[in-house]
Amino acid sequence: MSPTQKSPEQPPHKLLAIPGPIEVSNEVLQALAQPPVSHVSPQFAKVFQETLAMIRKVVLTTTGMPFIIAGSGTLGWDQVAANLIEPGENVLVTATGYFGDGLRDCLQTYHANVDVIRSPLGTRIPLSEVEAALRRKHYKAVTITHVDTSTGVLSDAKGIAEVVRRVSPRTLVVLDAVCSVASEELRMDAWGIDVIVTASQKGLGAPPGLSILVASSRAMEVHKTRKAPVGSYYASWNKWLPIMKAYDTGQPAYFGTPAVNLVQALHASLTEITQGQTSIEDRWRLHAQVSRRIKAVADQLGLKQVAKEENGQANGMTAIYLPEGVSSADVLGKLGQKGVVMAGGLIKEVKDRYIRVGHMGTSVVDAKRGDIERFVNALKEAVSEAIAERDARTAQDQRA
Repeated sequence: MSPTQKSPEQPPHKLLAIPGPIEVSNEVLQALAQPPVSHVSPQFAKVFQETLAMIRKVVLTTTGMPFIIAGSGTLGWDQVAANLIEPGENVLVTATGYFGDGLRDCLQTYHANVDVIRSPLGTRIPLSEVEAALRRKHYKAVTITHVDTSTGVLSDAKGIAEVVRRVSPRTLVVLDAVCSVASEELRMDAWGIDVIVTASQKGLGAPPGLSILVASSRAMEVHKTRKAPVGSYYASWNKWLPIMKAYDTGQPAYFGTPAVNLVQALHASLTEITQGQTSIEDRWRLHAQVSRRIKAVADQLGLKQVAKEENGQANGMTAIYLPEGVSSADVLGKLGQKGVVMAGGLIKEVKDRYIRVGHMGTSVVDAKRGDIERFVNALKEAVSEAIAERDARTAQDQRA
């Protein structure tokens, strides 16, 4: 398995098996490589209009307002905190890893009063704890990290949203879906989600660089009626909403120059997702199928997952503990030699003890690429080699 082995029509490169950015299709890469166009041209206005419409289809909303802005997924946190939360208002954060804590920090930066329900490492948030917190205090919003990329834990977004709607109907439900859109089941309207925060480089299958957010009509009304000034300039919906509404009707408008080539690449990927032969529901099923295979390989190698509960394990990624005496650096280096890139840990206490495998997007949906076979074979070989080296070191130490 050579590091220079290449996918058809793409330059030689190591395969990305990390939880974002992910491999992109030839069509997406081709769209990215086109000469830049004017952001106010009719050509680009049409592309942006179609992109906004396709985002709605992917998250299954008919009324949500999409925002596509140059920036990372983290910019979505700022949009939520700046536009929907006023200083001193209460927010309940459900944290299942590194990114829940990050969202907490962002909200506090905008002077929100934040309470956190944190699950033990590798587990979901119990719905009973969410309900108890909502009965103790009124919260302006409850946040959920759908898949925390640091742990591979899949939260029960539908269940938490149902609790919020039943116990505290005026509370907004904010879903950080950066690592779940297009790889996990997600139904914005049917589940009563008010805000979906995501990004271009994971399940949506485009290069990194676009913050994507979809807000419900309820969320937009909360923004419209807020009393305090919006606490951000670049993240302000006062600035961006007129732009998105204009492009939504096929008319160009200007606040900040959009990342035209990234939008064109996202348009190509969304076209594959919404107009290809694989429906969004079938796409979820394919991700679940590949996820089971990756997790079965980990089991065969005697490795445990960071995410402990079967119904709380993500389908677009897997976080795997390594054997005793084997570090993430040992395995990641060997994977790189085999032309595959996987990721190390993010949880400080155990970051050297586990690795993270991404299995999303075109690598999952386009079986002809053979990416998953390469991921599986490389993982088996790298772990086996690292274990053999560990055993050799141990034997040498015993002889010394």
